[in-house]
Amino acid sequence: MSTQDTDSVTAADTDERATTETDTDTPSSNPVVDLTDVTFGYTATPVVEDISLEIYPGEYVAIVGPNGSGKSTLMQLMLGLLEPDTGTAHLFGEHANRFDDGERIGYVAQQANAAKEMPITVREVVKMGRFPHIGFGRLSSEDWTIVDDALTTVGMSAFADRRVTQLSGGQRQRAFIARALASEAELLVLDEPTVGVDAESVDAFYELLATLNAEGITVLLIEHDLGAIVEHADRAVCLNREVYFDGPTGEFVDSDALARAFGTEAGFLTGANR
Repeated sequence: MSTQDTDSVTAADTDERATTETDTDTPSSNPVVDLTDVTFGYTATPVVEDISLEIYPGEYVAIVGPNGSGKSTLMQLMLGLLEPDTGTAHLFGEHANRFDDGERIGYVAQQANAAKEMPITVREVVKMGRFPHIGFGRLSSEDWTIVDDALTTVGMSAFADRRVTQLSGGQRQRAFIARALASEAELLVLDEPTVGVDAESVDAFYELLATLNAEGITVLLIEHDLGAIVEHADRAVCLNREVYFDGPTGEFVDSDALARAFGTEAGFLTGANR
């Protein structure tokens, strides 16, 4: 082999190694949520502006910001409930506002009066999680097994026949998480789910989320409790119309993003100090 040939092979090997190293550094899967330069406003003034954000399968991401910062609006843009004025929003690789594979998403809202007044049992709530798969037909034995497994996972089997109106706030939220699990959701979206929930139930609630995330479910959390975010989420996105921080929660604690986003000196309370 000539010197020229040897040089060519060496160069090819170098290029191949470089390509392999680049591929290794790139996430192996497509993002679940992908926002690019998203701006949206209900009036001429944007509520969120120039937001670019990717959330990958298996992440546990918390969005934090002051009241009126655009957190819930951003969540609606991610889920395709609102369409950006400018920029693009994709969900599981599709335009979010055209995404119709609803069983892949489990949504748990804040405690709502409607939920408190639902005259149905916990098992009936969880049963709704199967509707994206079967419509409003009869559940098969396999469907009921999935429902019962979801109840077991969230620790609500003993309350299966109890009416939702008889549950505490924490129990009610567990029932709605079970509904999401029954739909076999890949993305769990929670909008300030611990509002009105007692402290003991909050701790158990976050333990449940950690377990579900460890099993591979992507968790997207909007939460007002800064201490809870630091203790439980892996990644924090600090928002006040624009993104002030996006990265590991440990780095968020040490940054000045919170004070800049809230416009005041803000601190973290964790563990027993909460």
